[in-house]
Parts: sequence; structure tokens; C-alpha cells
Amino acid sequence: MVLPAFVAYSFVTLVPSGQGAIVAFSDWNGISASYDLIGLDNFRRLLSDPRALGAFGNTLALAAVVMILQNVIGLGLALALNSAVRSRNLLRVIFFAPVVLTPLVSGYIWSYMLSPQGGLNSTLRSVGLEALAMDWLGDPRYALGAVCVAIIWQFSGYSMVIFLAGLQAIPVELTEAAAIDGAGPWRRFVSITLPLLNGAIVINLLLTLIGGLGQFDQVIAMTNGGPGTSTETISTTIYKIGFQLGDYSYGTALALAMTVVVAVLAFIQFRLTSRQVR
Repeated sequence: MVLPAFVAYSFVTLVPSGQGAIVAFSDWNGISASYDLIGLDNFRRLLSDPRALGAFGNTLALAAVVMILQNVIGLGLALALNSAVRSRNLLRVIFFAPVVLTPLVSGYIWSYMLSPQGGLNSTLRSVGLEALAMDWLGDPRYALGAVCVAIIWQFSGYSMVIFLAGLQAIPVELTEAAAIDGAGPWRRFVSITLPLLNGAIVINLLLTLIGGLGQFDQVIAMTNGGPGTSTETISTTIYKIGFQLGDYSYGTALALAMTVVVAVLAFIQFRLTSRQVR
């Protein structure tokens, strides 16, 4: 019963990935039927390419910020909406609603809001805070942070839902017994809720880390990697080098290197955060 699905998966994923891995060690130009294997030349070029190294740095910074803040906000929302608030079901829908948008649509919405004459600057000027109005996406100091805000806004609701599922699986009797024994809200959270929520924390951290490392759509929609290269991620760099500049072998080498980085970081993160589960 598994064989048909495995064949389809192999055809769509495994075979192209294997071919791509071979191309990363070649000089293929993307057109000719033949190519020569050149060993590690593309990877040596990567290590001396400031554009690629800068993109790796931006990607790691974006992934770290998104992973931490998205999970903190998602957990806070889940804790608030797991209480007996009358409007909790409506609020859950509202906070989850941005998740159903495609990342491109979300990126275009935020690019309009953060433009020099957009919603944020117009609001700041209308309340007398025009000194704070700026070109959020045109200033290298703030552009990457603005992209992080857009990603966190869209996907915090996704993390919230996973945390909510974990919270609702915790037996109420445990927290009630702790309250009777005199434990306050913070002690109940640290000693009971947080340890029993570890499975949801592991899943959320893993998903947000992988999502942040592979970020592409919102960067393209909001800044296209600019200004300069201040918001270039490794995914946008691969796209531009491979499909716009036609340097397919080098672009594939970047993709293979990023795959290894994502796999290693995801494995380390999973091992560190899943220890408490056992």
C-alpha cells in the first residue's frame, strides 16, 4: 500500500534532489545536455562570495528572531485564549485568520503599510509622531526587522493553535490540585504547564526554525532582497543566481549547502528541546 506513494514521492522529490546534488559538483550551464564534474569548485566559490555569506547571515538572523518571537507570542495568545473568556472562539479565529493568506499577499499588504506614504507612517503623522515616520523598507537598518514583523504577524496564530492543542491536553486536575496546595499562577505555569507542553514547544520550534531558514515569498514581495543586499536570504540568492543570472551549477551548490545547514540546525534544535520529553 505504501509503494505507489513512495514511487510518486521518489519521482517528484528524491530523483530531482539527487540530480540537483550532482549538478552542484559540475559546471552545467542549464542548457547543454552535457557537463563536466568540477569537484568542490562551486563550494570554494561560496566560501569566498560575500553575497552568499551575507545572505547566510541574514537568513540565520531572520530565522532566530522569527523562531523566538513567534513562539513567545503564540504561547502568550494560547494561554490567554485557553481561559474562560466569552469571546475566546471569535478571538481564536481573528488571530488565526492571517495564516490563511498566502505569504505573497501578506508581503504585499505589509509593503504597502510600511511604504513612506503607507498606513503606518500616515498614522504616526496624524498623532503628532512624524519624527518616527521613515522609509521602513528602504532603510537597511530596519528592512530586515520589518520583514520579521510581517512573518511573525502572519504565523503567530499558527503557533497559537499548536500550543492550544497542547494546553487542552493537560489534565485540569493537575493545575487545580496545585492551586489547592498554594501554588500561584507563575508556579503552576513553570512547574506543570510548561513541562507538559514540551511536545508542542518542540514541534513549534522545529517548524518555525525550518520556515525561517527557507523564507522566500515575503522577502521577494516586500523588499526583493533590498535595499542593497540587506534583506537577501539564501533562498532569494539561489533564485537570483540560478534563474535570473543563469548560473545554475553555483545556485544548486548554494541550495545543497543550505539543505545541509537546515538539516544540521533542525537536528540540533530537536535533540536539545526534546530531551525534556523523555
